[in-house]
Amino acid sequence: MRSPRRRRRFFLLILAVLAVIFLGGRTALSYYVDVLWFGSLGYRDVLWGMLSLQWGIFAAFAAATFLILFGSFLALKRAHLPDLPSGHTIFIGGQPLKLPVEPILRLIALGLSLAIAGVTAAGMMMEWPTIALWYAPRSAGGFVDPVLGKPLSFFLCALPGWQLLVGWLLTLAVMTCVLAVFFILITRGTRAFTGRSRSYVTLPWHGLSITSAFLLLVLAMRVYIGRFERLFDDHTIFAGVTYTDSHVMLTGMLVVCAALVLGAVIAAVNGVTVGRGRWIAAAILPAALCYISLQVVGWYVSSFIVKPNELVREQPYIAHNIALTRPATDPANNQATLQNIRLWDWRALQDTLRQIQEIRTYYDFPDIDIDRYEIDGVTRQVMLATRELNVDKLPESSRNWINEKLIYTHGYGITMNPVNGFTPEGLPTLILSNMPVQSTVRGLTVTRPEVYFGELTNTDVYVKTRQKEFNYPQGIVLGGFLRRIVIALDRGDLAKLPFSDDVNKDSQLLMRRNVRDRVSALAPFLTYDSDPYIVLGDDGRLSWIMDAFTVSDSYPYASHYRLDRDPINYMRNSVKVVIDAYNGATTFYVFDKEDPIIAAYRSLFPNLFKDAATMPSGLRKHMRYPELLLKLQAAVYGLY
Repeated sequence: MRSPRRRRRFFLLILAVLAVIFLGGRTALSYYVDVLWFGSLGYRDVLWGMLSLQWGIFAAFAAATFLILFGSFLALKRAHLPDLPSGHTIFIGGQPLKLPVEPILRLIALGLSLAIAGVTAAGMMMEWPTIALWYAPRSAGGFVDPVLGKPLSFFLCALPGWQLLVGWLLTLAVMTCVLAVFFILITRGTRAFTGRSRSYVTLPWHGLSITSAFLLLVLAMRVYIGRFERLFDDHTIFAGVTYTDSHVMLTGMLVVCAALVLGAVIAAVNGVTVGRGRWIAAAILPAALCYISLQVVGWYVSSFIVKPNELVREQPYIAHNIALTRPATDPANNQATLQNIRLWDWRALQDTLRQIQEIRTYYDFPDIDIDRYEIDGVTRQVMLATRELNVDKLPESSRNWINEKLIYTHGYGITMNPVNGFTPEGLPTLILSNMPVQSTVRGLTVTRPEVYFGELTNTDVYVKTRQKEFNYPQGIVLGGFLRRIVIALDRGDLAKLPFSDDVNKDSQLLMRRNVRDRVSALAPFLTYDSDPYIVLGDDGRLSWIMDAFTVSDSYPYASHYRLDRDPINYMRNSVKVVIDAYNGATTFYVFDKEDPIIAAYRSLFPNLFKDAATMPSGLRKHMRYPELLLKLQAAVYGLY
């Protein structure tokens, strides 16, 4: 028969297993469906690469955090063992209280260490693109900053990783110091009660000395990293290194680093030898004096040397700021020729098309795109609108699972009209219109009008079912009953999908049909323009094109601007993404090989990216200047 303790442990083990199954089951299902989805697009290796990075980071930081915290607890407990309450006795207010102190402390420390390790690792896991850039191979060539002599790839790829790592170490160092102080406090009562309070000035300080050495060493790293951050600090009139930074702060911060390292050595020696409290103060004092002196000297130089003649003093550094803000935002000298003057306002056109070209109530035109096409031998500017399915506009009597998931699955075709063409009735002169799509221009035809992937396609659908459909794009094959159950659990469709007679083993799931969601899932480390646009290729197929960017906030000497809520000072339109509107095939084309960030990601995910030269010419001629980049450059030119 099991003892009560063994039964309790067995019960706790069962609870832990059930908790893991309950909490991890959903995640496992999502991963399984993601494997199928990435595989259907030919990017399974990309998913495995991202998962390997994410879980490798989680495991590494969880293990390191736990070992540092729980290891510190065990070391401090051992150092304070003679003064820990013995015999399950703790003294509160001079009165003894019976309590199993040591086992309770160990259990609390174990639980807290595990919890903090898990939370920390999860946070680091979310920062995997930053750590991936830090880890990825990078080129040392190209631009070198004129003050500290570091290549651009260091600032864009390595520095953010070092900031993250040092921030993590600093948090742990503070926690270990707090733990050391905690041990001093809980052993103080025992020492006083047993008449050993006179020796309080020696032994208890060993642990705090070692943890203080750790903290001082990490602070030295933080100050050293701070030198590089000076290169992209924003000031009142410009960004980057100032006269005061160049002549005082950068050198002074090295002196502070040296003082912190010296303090760490003093604290460490104190920890392994005499263990006296005043030596901890002596370890901190040099760095504190150096830091205060640096701030005073910096204030003096700024106030009495720079301010009286600021323009002359700061002129070389303002020149750095102007020269390097330009490449940071990648302005292109596009001298576009205006071949047509647009007379149609896109909002008015959208309303007109909804009246004359929706054909069915459940179709909609969510957006109007402007592009250039050759019409009768002349390149003309035209407006295009995609006829997408809007399930919210289905009649209430038709809002059921079969209609929404199996029958009404896609939009159909596009409309096209010149930007300045009118009929006698004041309506747009349509080049492409109606269902099936009709063309009034030779050479402009739509051979694959179905739009399964677009801007309004926010729901999953099933194709190749027993319900009547015209064509079937490629998706996730549902397969047998068990696989169908797993997919239904993940997609929240358990009540209908497994039991539908219309779905068979050859049926396929189309998920992430919204083009924005699609590209974000495949390459979450890129920033995307919010306005995808439709293109009619030379082969008659419809494709969506999205502009993708690499961004950073650590480009030296460049001013920061807000993108959504995040300040950035570097932006490159390095990638164009093409999504086939019919089958969802998604291709990432690299247009800027000189961008250090995209070069690093490309080394990590070589199968995800293709050279711009491989893009079909029928799509390449429809590349446009991204609106998001244009807004950023307008803000830059507004200042400079």
